[in-house]
Amino acid sequence: MNPRSVVGLVVGVLLIVLGVITIVKGNSVGGVVPLVIGLALCYVGWSGNRVALIIFGHACIVVGCFLITWGIYLLPYCKPILSHILTRPLFWGMFSIMGGICANYHGFCQCMRRS
Repeated sequence: MNPRSVVGLVVGVLLIVLGVITIVKGNSVGGVVPLVIGLALCYVGWSGNRVALIIFGHACIVVGCFLITWGIYLLPYCKPILSHILTRPLFWGMFSIMGGICANYHGFCQCMRRS
């Protein structure tokens, strides 16, 4: 069986790698979120299911809102260096919301409705 979306698989694998690096290097459980999102994106990219993509998009937006709230709470304690910015929940929350919006738009795209 061939994957339906190679781009979804590649982005999913990159998120899995970034999540593992965040967990190992950042000593933070904040890396679990990109890890789980990457695994879900790999599944959606492999199966190509339109409904799964729309549910994934909505779940990303909800998780992103929680992460942004958590990240704003942690903002006064964050050092302004690149590793602290990329391993904190505020960055992953914004990344998750933008990815969720993209997934929702793509779920209602003409190319997905045809298949």
